[in-house]
Amino acid sequence: MKATAGGRQASDRMAKDPICGMVIGTATALKLERSGRTYYFCSPNCQRTFESPEQELKAMRTRVSIALTAVLLLAIGRAAAFIALAAGATLLTWAPVPGLPWLTWGRWLFVLVTPVQFIGGWTFYKGAWSAIRTRNVNMDFLIALGTTTAYLYSVAVVFFPSVLPVEVGEREVYFEVSAVIIAFVLLGKYMEEAIKKRSSAAVRKLLDLRPAIATVVREGQEMQVPVESIAVGETIVVRPGERIATDGTVVDGSSAVDESMLTGESMPVEKQAGSQVMGGTFNQAGLLRFTATRVGAETALAQIVKLVEDAQATSAPIQRLADQVTRIFVPAVVLVALAAFFGWWALGDFPQGLLAFIAVLIIACPCALGVATPAVLMVGVGKGAEAGILIRGGDILERAQKLNTVVFDKTGTLTRGEPSVTDVVPFGEMAEADLLTLAAAVEVGSEHPLGAAIVREATHRGLALPEVKGFEALAGRGIRGDIAGRPVLLGNRRLFTECGIDCGPVEDKMARLELEGKTAMLVGSDGRIAGIVAVADTIKPEAREAVGALQRDKIEVIMLSGDNERTARAVAASLGVERVIAEVLPGDKARVIQDLQRQGKVVAMVGDGVNDAPALAAADIGIAIGSGSDVAKETGGIILIKDDVRDVVTGIRLSRATMRKIKQNLFWAFAYNSAGIPIAALGFLNPIIAAAAMALSSLSVIVNSALLKRARIAPPAPPAGTEGVSE
Repeated sequence: MKATAGGRQASDRMAKDPICGMVIGTATALKLERSGRTYYFCSPNCQRTFESPEQELKAMRTRVSIALTAVLLLAIGRAAAFIALAAGATLLTWAPVPGLPWLTWGRWLFVLVTPVQFIGGWTFYKGAWSAIRTRNVNMDFLIALGTTTAYLYSVAVVFFPSVLPVEVGEREVYFEVSAVIIAFVLLGKYMEEAIKKRSSAAVRKLLDLRPAIATVVREGQEMQVPVESIAVGETIVVRPGERIATDGTVVDGSSAVDESMLTGESMPVEKQAGSQVMGGTFNQAGLLRFTATRVGAETALAQIVKLVEDAQATSAPIQRLADQVTRIFVPAVVLVALAAFFGWWALGDFPQGLLAFIAVLIIACPCALGVATPAVLMVGVGKGAEAGILIRGGDILERAQKLNTVVFDKTGTLTRGEPSVTDVVPFGEMAEADLLTLAAAVEVGSEHPLGAAIVREATHRGLALPEVKGFEALAGRGIRGDIAGRPVLLGNRRLFTECGIDCGPVEDKMARLELEGKTAMLVGSDGRIAGIVAVADTIKPEAREAVGALQRDKIEVIMLSGDNERTARAVAASLGVERVIAEVLPGDKARVIQDLQRQGKVVAMVGDGVNDAPALAAADIGIAIGSGSDVAKETGGIILIKDDVRDVVTGIRLSRATMRKIKQNLFWAFAYNSAGIPIAALGFLNPIIAAAAMALSSLSVIVNSALLKRARIAPPAPPAGTEGVSE
């Protein structure tokens, strides 16, 4: 980690300070390299806040205490002065401390305010000097210039009145203006940072998930080692109540693991041999031994943290307008302030010109503009991360508000991605369990996915499968074998027709199942049809809710599938999807997305992020689902760690809510500065009120951003009887 400030180069680029939001030149800015990424800062203050937020917050609290104490004493002194004046004393001869007649009112203010000016305000001086040196004028420069002007003028009134162009009395000092401005600004910044600290807790929570020590098996012995020393391929032991140190594959043991910190999934996930585990998750029950497959920056936790940090540091394209304004804003403010000063002086009111100069500088500080986007992104992206939804950046947020079409890949997204038995239909006196036993027994020797689904269903039901002899696979037709001397067939109509068995009596039932998008297989025994077993890629139970919620949000839902038209439409009908694009080859999915875009649609593509990668990249917003094990390599602009399509709705709603907050912040920040500057220049705004208003403006932006954490974005559960299609 290092920080440097370089000279300006011809190739200077612009970057945004991640703390204050100021747009700065990269060639002259302070730089910090962390985890392979370079951050740029307008001042040492912002850099220190970024590096050590806790320490900087503590130091800021000390400066605020000094400033507020002095302001309190000033208020007490002002009250005492009024009492003294009421008793007949004059401001020049009255002494705040009896026995010290030389300590006049002006000198008393000087004693109180000087520590505030140079201790409480030291952060602004350092920031202003850095701004001048790097030619990136920032808010510290405006505050330092305004308060120093008020302070030095007051010093001249008290100690060197002859140097002033007009004759003024000690009653007209502005020490209080300087002290109160510094106190208000410091208090506002302290409150901002305190709120930001709570709002950005998502990344810190993620970082805290990683344990420091892990139990590793080396040379046959268990030993505790730092997590950083774990190598790929090592065996790690995790006991109940411990956090899993890194990503891996379970080789022994079974347990329930709480993955809610990474995926947002509330229910523990059962783990056994062959299961994947993620570093940072919590082992609740049994002992697990697993082999490390990813370590360090390659783990899912590290990738998620990096994605969240990168997203929080980006800005939406709408912020470019604010950035362009800010670049010319500060120099323009100084010119307006000088024009107000000389204008009032020319009218014969030097003190009023000085106050107008200070008020313009203070009211115009672009703090609110600077933090309008970063503050919201910090909250919005963090809120998404806590729910297992990763948003890659501000450009994704801006496109989400225009979204009007969502295209779902069918297999593995809306459906489970593997066939399951949906119907077991026995005929005659055959029982359902007996029919499934016959079908599963002959399929044990088959490697076909449909056969595997039948065997899996029988195993799930606890059925004992008899031995099969004479097994024979008949390509394109089915299989046959002998069970206890009885010939058993399982296959399509062609197989049964070849064996002389009439399929007419069951044709209506077969056709109905096929119209539902299922693969119906006939089961025969002793030369007659015993029943039908239907298999299909079943719909995820939450898919109906997701489709219904999107449609209620006025978003068109389209299903994309490589299946034949009849099967695809059957699945779409059960989901409530009206438009289906079927028989699409994997390589043609991106073309379909582009065709929709040419029709004027703003399209989001939802897929598994592997064979759907070209389509995800072609879409306006790619949404990769079920990507918890490899989040950094997905093509999606929004990544859903859980395999839950309802998070598509949540992700889009979160993006839109975040964008609304950004627009609100930018509007009020622009409106505040636009209205405040002319009021201050015309002399209608006291600098103290300007400071309070400026601090309140920045604070209001932060508070408005923090309110995003309370936004309701998850689709509510549908009422009974709607089967997930409507709320």
